[in-house]
Amino acid sequence: MKRNLIITLIILAAVGIGANLVFAQPGFGPGMMGPGMMRPGMMESVNSEYEFLVKMIPHHEEAVTKTKILRDNTNREEMREFAKDIIEVQTQEIEEMEKYLAEWYPNRSNNYQYQPMMGNYEGLAGEELDYAFLEDMIFHHMGAVMMSQQLIVQDLAEHRSVYLLAESIRDSQRQEIFMMRDWLDRWY
Repeated sequence: MKRNLIITLIILAAVGIGANLVFAQPGFGPGMMGPGMMRPGMMESVNSEYEFLVKMIPHHEEAVTKTKILRDNTNREEMREFAKDIIEVQTQEIEEMEKYLAEWYPNRSNNYQYQPMMGNYEGLAGEELDYAFLEDMIFHHMGAVMMSQQLIVQDLAEHRSVYLLAESIRDSQRQEIFMMRDWLDRWY
């Protein structure tokens, strides 16, 4: 119960502040996080609309890749439906962001190297996979919420459609964080 309260407070603080810090703690895998610890890539800083798009695409790509593993190896219908939704929504958002980059920033190249946030699920299935996925995806979503909040609070969006996308990501993933916390509380 105390751990859940601490994590909930971290989520609320992260969403409210839109921190501009980058914390990296290498060597953590599924289930190895303690209260207050940050995962690699969790606190990505964004300083422009372009940077938001460049960083959010691989962030979403990792989520889609890991969620396909969940979809194919979970025993829970709720998790299969959740996986289906994540894959559908984030694939569409990736396509949208790639379109924006091609249209508005066609000649810009970047050397951004995404740091994966989620664990290796090889050999995991059922309950063990569900638990590892939920633990990882809560922190993964927190990273997307924070990047989106930075774009909004710092007024970095140059195009209304990117602002609206960031709002959608922030709001939907914040709701999903609370849903995943509830599942962890009920199932484990």
